[in-house]
Amino acid sequence: MSVQNSPEGFTISSARNVYSMLMEAKAPGTDAFDAHVIACILAISFAEAKAEHIPLVDAVGLEADQLTDLVETCFPDALAWLSRDIGRRDIARSADEACLLDLLKSGAGRQTVFAHRLAALVARRAQRPNHLWQDLGLRHRGDLSELMKRHFAPLARRNSHDMKWKKFLYRMICADAAFSLCTAPSCAECGDFETCFGDETGESLLARGRRAADLHGSRSAA
Repeated sequence: MSVQNSPEGFTISSARNVYSMLMEAKAPGTDAFDAHVIACILAISFAEAKAEHIPLVDAVGLEADQLTDLVETCFPDALAWLSRDIGRRDIARSADEACLLDLLKSGAGRQTVFAHRLAALVARRAQRPNHLWQDLGLRHRGDLSELMKRHFAPLARRNSHDMKWKKFLYRMICADAAFSLCTAPSCAECGDFETCFGDETGESLLARGRRAADLHGSRSAA
């Protein structure tokens, strides 16, 4: 499938195609894991933006010039076809997202432009309803844990009990504000332990998209 000629009804089932095209366009000096993470986030966001008829900037939470620079740095050969979908308007953030962005920026291991842009991507995608690793388009929770340890090490070290990442991040916001949503005296005495620490498995949204595309292709050929 050519992204340039993608139909109006572009859906999440095509996100895997975008991921592949981005990785093929990876700049030689870009770290392989970082490129994988950014490609996952852009691919799932691109597909959702098309499906929901919104600019890509709204799906990723970066201003147009920031997103353009990120793509040009990591995937320079992809900028030509991706740039027309980026959109040009100011990013509006909810109070929750703004707090999460501040937390991630302050918890970055290195205060770099890349870390701050990654923080914005994570904060925006955390507003989606699934596990955070799924809404980042990642393969599994392990990818998200590696991302956090690599770029937000001070925060990652605070998650010593391996709490679900989205739950942990918002709990940190509450703690920084001297307020807690949790009334249990300790995790060991909590009656809702699974909410914070339970299984965080599931299907990758990119993998789900590929399966849907394969099924659609099989039906079309029948």
